[in-house]
Amino acid sequence: MTPVRVLAVASEVYPIVKTGGLADVAGALPVALKGHGVEMRTLMPGYPDVMRLLAGADEIRRWPDYFGGPGRLLAGSHDGLDLFVLDVPHLYARPGNPYVTAEGTDWPDNGIRFAALSRIAADIGHGLVASFVPDVVHAHDWQAGLAPAYLHYDGGARPGTVMTIHNMAYQGKFDRTLAGAIGLPQHASFDVHGLEYFGGISFLKAGLQLADRITTVSPTYAHEIQSDEGGMGLGGLLRERAGVLSGILNGIDTEVWNPQTDPHIAYRFGAEELSFRSANKAALQQRLGLDPRPDALLLGVISRLSWQKGLDLLLESMPTILGDGMQLALLGSGDAELQDRYQGTARGHPGRIAAVIGYDEALAHLIQAGSDALIVPSRFEPCGLTQLCALRYGAVPIVSRVGGLADTVNETTGFTFGPVTSANLSAALGRASFTFHDKSAWRQLQLAGLATDVSWRNRAGEYATLYRNLVASRGRNA
Repeated sequence: MTPVRVLAVASEVYPIVKTGGLADVAGALPVALKGHGVEMRTLMPGYPDVMRLLAGADEIRRWPDYFGGPGRLLAGSHDGLDLFVLDVPHLYARPGNPYVTAEGTDWPDNGIRFAALSRIAADIGHGLVASFVPDVVHAHDWQAGLAPAYLHYDGGARPGTVMTIHNMAYQGKFDRTLAGAIGLPQHASFDVHGLEYFGGISFLKAGLQLADRITTVSPTYAHEIQSDEGGMGLGGLLRERAGVLSGILNGIDTEVWNPQTDPHIAYRFGAEELSFRSANKAALQQRLGLDPRPDALLLGVISRLSWQKGLDLLLESMPTILGDGMQLALLGSGDAELQDRYQGTARGHPGRIAAVIGYDEALAHLIQAGSDALIVPSRFEPCGLTQLCALRYGAVPIVSRVGGLADTVNETTGFTFGPVTSANLSAALGRASFTFHDKSAWRQLQLAGLATDVSWRNRAGEYATLYRNLVASRGRNA
């Protein structure tokens, strides 16, 4: 089998930089693909954390002026990942979140910042790095969406291109005057089959319009985004391109998320030692100041606090939680109003409700190992990863029947509800509470979850097949 070379382009990669599930996918997929004859290297921006970890990286190319300042392309590796890093300090050497200021507003030059990332991706696709000429350029989300556009408008021979949607809600929309400033033909910003999007331009739309193949992170979400509502303005385009659109479920890194070896939890366990989960539950209750009650159904939430995630609906379901004697352990951040409401609810119900605002990797692991059930009440969810971790850790998922949640949880492994309303969420919580007190039935749900394959093993194979078929269709060596 001839190896396929793939350049992945991502704005964040776990464990180096992470704000969401995109980073988990970008970090885990290259490692999983090694067993499928795919050589993947990942291009990412040179944020401060990246530069610290790759201090000894090799310089491949240097420019005196790259999108307004000096820049370099570096090559290095970290934690099993082969990386290209675009080191352009005037664009990326900024503290904190990769996308927003300390005040939570988008960096005003985000269009330039991520156009630069896509431009260098296209150049690598054209053979800039002689030792790694990719057969496929795989762009992740809007931040990499211009990579297929540059390759298209450059003309001539080029690699195949794949565009993956991790969340349709983020589309990279800018004024059309940006096109000329980033080296794209101005006519592309007026072309409905190019970058044009409701009078402006959209990086995501460009990638969806011009990539050879489109993927998203679950089969159900691939169907949902072809609707006007789910497509968020791009449903018509995706219906037109349905023949090249597919949904491939995300997996999780089962080495990082392994209850038998996890260094972050109080007591390690597997399917044969499920009784040890009670010790993790006690540790979680103690850490968060919850009453030490083994008989209380302890609900866990690890989430961005937002309308999309349905966390306002969970607040509306609080009478059910409190009335049925449940407890809640929440870890997350996001919408300021939701943060305040959860903190206020926790203050009003000490011992019953705990809310930790922010993100703590060790606590996330302990919540998976110690909560009895994990709640994901999203209004839409491209795939979701926390419910996959929950299955792996014996925390029974309670999820809305949308997107990847519908593809990964069913009535043999958890509780699902729909349509997505607080009344239906409350009903699902009630069913879970009733079942929790039937220890045999609850154990069957846990065991079915633990037996579910949530790894990248088969999912990576689907990507490998996609790449090979694309290469073959373009007449390149497969």
